[in-house]
Amino acid sequence: MTMKFATVVAGAIAAISLAGQAAAQSSSEIKIVLPEQPANLEPCGTIITNVGQILSRNVVEPLTIIDAASGQPTPALATEWSQTDPTTWRLKLREGVQFQDGEAFNAQAVKYSIERMTGGKVTCSNIAKFGNSKLTVTAIDDLTVEIKSDKPQPILPTLLSVVMVVSPKTPADKAVNDPIGTGPFKLASFTPQTVVLEAFEGYWGKKSPFTKASYVWRPESSIRAAMVQTGEADLTPSIAIQDATDPETDFSYLNSETTGLRIDTGFAPLDDLRVRKALNLAIDWDGLAQLFGDDIKRASQMVVPGINGYDETLAPWTYDAGQAKALVEEAKAAGVPVETEIELIGRNGIYPNGAEAMEAMTAMWQEAGLNVKLTMLDVNDWLRYLQKPFPESRGPNLLQQMHDNNKGDAAFTIPIFYTSAGSYSTVNDAALDTEIADALAATGESRSARFKAVFAKVHDELALDIPMFHMIGYTRVGKRLDWKPDISTNSEIPLANIGLKN
Repeated sequence: MTMKFATVVAGAIAAISLAGQAAAQSSSEIKIVLPEQPANLEPCGTIITNVGQILSRNVVEPLTIIDAASGQPTPALATEWSQTDPTTWRLKLREGVQFQDGEAFNAQAVKYSIERMTGGKVTCSNIAKFGNSKLTVTAIDDLTVEIKSDKPQPILPTLLSVVMVVSPKTPADKAVNDPIGTGPFKLASFTPQTVVLEAFEGYWGKKSPFTKASYVWRPESSIRAAMVQTGEADLTPSIAIQDATDPETDFSYLNSETTGLRIDTGFAPLDDLRVRKALNLAIDWDGLAQLFGDDIKRASQMVVPGINGYDETLAPWTYDAGQAKALVEEAKAAGVPVETEIELIGRNGIYPNGAEAMEAMTAMWQEAGLNVKLTMLDVNDWLRYLQKPFPESRGPNLLQQMHDNNKGDAAFTIPIFYTSAGSYSTVNDAALDTEIADALAATGESRSARFKAVFAKVHDELALDIPMFHMIGYTRVGKRLDWKPDISTNSEIPLANIGLKN
């Protein structure tokens, strides 16, 4: 750890030196430094942090926006909505909106965007939010859309917050890196070094004080913090606790992210319940928490408190190294091949001190008698393991994850992780599928209770994953900016909401 810390400090000093030579930022430009390069700029991928922080509500816009305080859907490109029967909703669309390529924004464009997202021709992480529902979209008139589903969708306006509307000229059968939307900024360039956005003069809504936004990426938290400190950058949305040292520029907040690891249950020895429980019991959770700060909160489920369906009575796994070893030995005696190598797949830059956490957990699992090997990947390679179709050549693996749900409902989490058709799921359990379908169709207190029952079953009976922590975010904001982070910051940074101090 000492050598790593020395390397980081040296890097930070070098960054400060370089930054001192940089020209001052123009008041009409903003520069944001991210932890990692975006995997792509496909609008269907905006639930992935490094894509959403650039595109969402900047280049492309959703039909609804979730209010960070109430968790309720509010108008965006759709201005009002009503449910005409249990499977049908009607939306009124905003007038006076155009796409950045001059195409008209209308009901046909919304129909095209939804069908592109749900049609299966483009790998789309946002579709995960709808589970396996089938949607039929009809343009009633120029500014009215009707959406029918094959099963009740009581929170469809909330789900529509992930539908990023794109120009009808966007290809329907392939991902793009040149997105065209209705947002206040349009893409100017995307290179391995930077993304540059320029203001869209024809934007319908609130204008940003900036005419240009540049995004760069640096994996080291200390370097990103130094870049903002010296004025080389204006904002970095994620720094490690040890770098959050300036109360004037550094803001901590309970964000909507939950860290954890997915257990690929399709391979031995991970198909054995005893092994999955041992993986959870072998972790020194109090020791691991020191990497993330005193305010970190242990997780027992992959949603944060305040989300409909969160079970406050569900206790996190405790640390019991002796019991973990005993379970591994019991599985071995029963013929489970516990000596088989398990690959722990981590992602570079996923969150501050993320690699160190994976190294520590690997050592704890090895101590428990499991053969775990750590592989750290950049985001593009990591995504191959996150979303279906998974690599056919993979073996037993654990996948480092950080899941963002700031939408107010467990429907944005449970179907993705735990249904047989879920885009992140390695589970194939028909009974669990039925329970989840019943929860998604329910409303009110019944909906909450059914979601809680699913989380309890996943945790206590099946041990399908390894929940880690509800994360505390640390963001450094340059002194010239009038802006503070909130629960949505890990999924979007709307430039129109960032002001300049007088």
